Amino acid sequence: MTPEAYGRTVASRWRRTSLSLLLAAAACSFAAAACGSPARQFSQSAVALGMRAQIVPGTAFQHVVFEQARRPSRTLHVYLDGDGTPWLAGRPATDPTPRNPLLLRLMTLDPNPSVYLGRPCYHGLSETPSCSSALWTRERYSEAVVSSMAAALRRVLEAGGFNRLAWFGYSGGGAIAVLLAPRFAETTDLITIAANLDIDAWTDLHDYPRLAGSLNPAQQPPLPARIRQRHYVGGQDRVVPEHVVARGPIDPNTLVVIPSYDHTCCWETTWPAVLAEVDQARSGR
Repeated sequence: MTPEAYGRTVASRWRRTSLSLLLAAAACSFAAAACGSPARQFSQSAVALGMRAQIVPGTAFQHVVFEQARRPSRTLHVYLDGDGTPWLAGRPATDPTPRNPLLLRLMTLDPNPSVYLGRPCYHGLSETPSCSSALWTRERYSEAVVSSMAAALRRVLEAGGFNRLAWFGYSGGGAIAVLLAPRFAETTDLITIAANLDIDAWTDLHDYPRLAGSLNPAQQPPLPARIRQRHYVGGQDRVVPEHVVARGPIDPNTLVVIPSYDHTCCWETTWPAVLAEVDQARSGR
């Protein structure tokens, strides 16, 4: 399928399927409480930003995928969000969905075809039979999570006819992006923001229990040389400081520190320049 045909297919599907009904059905069929949850609020933010969604099967899990059709391209930009709220008042949260739709806002600045790939059990799906709180606490970066996200994205790629991938991961989503990127031969670019690329160093820093059952990006081999990388971190970030990012499996020359930024501010300001650099590098290949 050509990018143009994909755009027509997506537009047709969007006309047939209401995002609000789709996500409300997903959330409310599994847990009545989810209708007033962070998942519901997040989906409302997506609606306000003009995005659409579908539920895509992975392996044992389902994934909510927000998408926007942009200019025709065979390159798909994939956005992976942070951990959200795994814990609440000392107990596993009932809904770990991120409270801050920062990544959705970054995605709206992107002129390329892009998707927000949700994690297993997030976005109103936490009460599905295959889910347990371990999947958003100690096993949040586990092989089960990563392989299911890979399977879901493979379906998205096949449906859209894309043959190149650029990854954009924020915070814990950056850690998952580093784990996912080498699994796809289509990967050309990897961009992370405030990513905890050594999860042991990160948990030790905050005196958290180590994430037993999770994969640690710092323990995997360096990514293939064919993948262009940039890893951004704020100089004022106390959640994921520079040294945690630097301990990942990355070339130090790919680490970019922005002195005045912290974990959440002010990534929207610099995002157009980040995207322009990715486009420029791609055009030079």
